[in-house]
Amino acid sequence: MDLLRLADEFGPARTIHIHCPSVGLKAAAVIDNTACGPAIGGVRMAPDVSTEECARLARAMTWKNAAAGLPHGGGKSVIAADPRMPRERKEEIIRAFADAIRDTTDYIPGPDMGTDELCMGWIKDEIGRAVGLPAAIGGIPLDEVGATAFGLAGSIDVAREFIGLELKGARVAVQGFGAVGKHTARFLAEKGAMLVAASDTSGTVADPAGLDIAALIALKEAGRPLHDYCRTGKLSPDAILDVDCDIWIPAARPDVINAENVHRLKTRLVAQGANIPCTPDAEEALHKRGVLVIPDFIANAGGVICGAIEYRGGTQRAAFDHIDERIRANTRLVLDESKRNGKLPRSTALTLAERRVRAAAATRRWR
Repeated sequence: MDLLRLADEFGPARTIHIHCPSVGLKAAAVIDNTACGPAIGGVRMAPDVSTEECARLARAMTWKNAAAGLPHGGGKSVIAADPRMPRERKEEIIRAFADAIRDTTDYIPGPDMGTDELCMGWIKDEIGRAVGLPAAIGGIPLDEVGATAFGLAGSIDVAREFIGLELKGARVAVQGFGAVGKHTARFLAEKGAMLVAASDTSGTVADPAGLDIAALIALKEAGRPLHDYCRTGKLSPDAILDVDCDIWIPAARPDVINAENVHRLKTRLVAQGANIPCTPDAEEALHKRGVLVIPDFIANAGGVICGAIEYRGGTQRAAFDHIDERIRANTRLVLDESKRNGKLPRSTALTLAERRVRAAAATRRWR
């Protein structure tokens, strides 16, 4: 896709393509909008990433940071590589990427799919700026503490009131049992919900009587696939779409729910733990069916809120308090207004975020 077709009044401000053959680095960074302040956005590593995906994710970060009331704009970067490569090789790639964005001072990297707090430590060591750092160097390791998942669970707790759903006994399915997915399952279980299905790239495990979350987390932390879980049968990765549940959580890649497969979902609530996990036509179809969808940039802002507070020297407790307050308030604001005006929650949330970006842009000399 021609990236110029993605451009509008909000951005992207700048797109950077990075190629360093000597270390085998191919990457891209998109600084979408900095009206609210320097952009914060994760560094995603996967073999099949693209500049278009990077640009769409950067825009999601613009809305997320604005909706959360943070003094930051939106950005994103992608590295085309296998995140499971040997550590020494990964460090070489990450450090080369950091060096390439050294002078892009209006972009602050954070962890994302395929990268973690150690990677952010390498970036900080190279260029002096990153969030989601290891605790050993004064950071708040976002994935380790489950910052995004904590906020997502809070958003679900508010949203379930709008459909008359009790969390106690609610059946949860998680697509993408990684850093966000596993912690969300854990936080919801603490509120009485039951994980009935989970998936990763190896496949889906499902049990209507409930899965052992601790056992699944132990598998993932040992670097093993969910298919090694021995208490259920083994299903294909996309079988997660067919699981009968109350809450369905996409927590992996973009566009996993689209016009071709949206009819397979059997749920009452979709809580977007990943960025842009549903295409617009899929969200429209779910809305018409009466399925409540919490937009990504409202529901999963916990990680970037935590990162912004860490960047200013705040504590984990302060970050979690802010996450809980802001995400619950924004979820209620968006869903109340959506219920009143009959529009999709995403449309209502976009109006909120755009209003905040325009207000910030009015203070800038160059807009």
